[in-house]
Amino acid sequence: MTGMNDARLDISVVVPLFDEEESLPELAAWIDRVMRAHGFSYELIFVDDGSDDGSWGVIERLKKQFPAIRAVGFARNYGKSAALYCGFAAAQGEVVITMDADLQDSPDEIPELRRMIVEEGYDLVSGWKKHRCDPIGKRWPSKFFNWTARRASGIRLHDFNCGLKAYRRKVVKSIEVYGEMHRFIPIMARKAGFRRIGEKVVDHHARKYGHSKFGLERMLKGYLDLISVLFMSHFGRSPMYFFGGLGTLMFLFGGGTAVWIIGAKLWKQMHDMPLRSVTEQPLFYLALVAAILGVQLFLAGFLGELINRNATDRNKYLIDKNL
Repeated sequence: MTGMNDARLDISVVVPLFDEEESLPELAAWIDRVMRAHGFSYELIFVDDGSDDGSWGVIERLKKQFPAIRAVGFARNYGKSAALYCGFAAAQGEVVITMDADLQDSPDEIPELRRMIVEEGYDLVSGWKKHRCDPIGKRWPSKFFNWTARRASGIRLHDFNCGLKAYRRKVVKSIEVYGEMHRFIPIMARKAGFRRIGEKVVDHHARKYGHSKFGLERMLKGYLDLISVLFMSHFGRSPMYFFGGLGTLMFLFGGGTAVWIIGAKLWKQMHDMPLRSVTEQPLFYLALVAAILGVQLFLAGFLGELINRNATDRNKYLIDKNL
């Protein structure tokens, strides 16, 4: 049932990992058992993100037992987004499933996730760890982060960061995951034109081996990445609309205020009224700062537009239908 020589595979399972040697044998056997029980042809793609333990050796041994296994190994730790990017590039299945290697995600969810893609027509189905087996120090920051992401993006998902997701193949071939953007793949998918995004409550298990590789700093990174992905979604192809528009408003406000201050002084001077020197008024300096910042923002938008127009992917569009 591994179907490694098949022209079309039913499922590609992409598993990024870092120092997970203890959990890999159990995970590989569990996935294989589920696939065989449902008659799916599949491939299991392990992406070793520069592990320092014996994870790669374990994968080499598992390859002899499970021919469906394929693997990519990084020379050093690049992060989960880089691992997913390489896994997506290698995936050949019609449906691509991602899950973490720590056994907290259940492979038993795979058949239903695939069914939602194939039969219900979803482009992407995200897992929702409704009942999390994590300490409260991870649960509450995660809830707040997901609430913010929902409000900012308009995508009604409860768990953006859940590692267990299912994708239609063309989705993973149409997006580029980089930096720490793996948390926002649903936003990136919608930006690429895939609007049928669903959600499924999934089982979440307590960590059986090792410890979490993510610290509190990921919350700060998450919010910075959220700002980046929202900006790219709205202004990635037209930075002049944002920087040029904001710069123009600041220049008009600053310049108009400075002209008003100077004009008021001249009018008072003509009518022999009490007056203050322009340079003694703090508002004048604030107006100058606003005008200067406005010019700089406008130039930033102009330069961004020039760079964008010379980018190699400026006319990269997803063609979904053709006659």
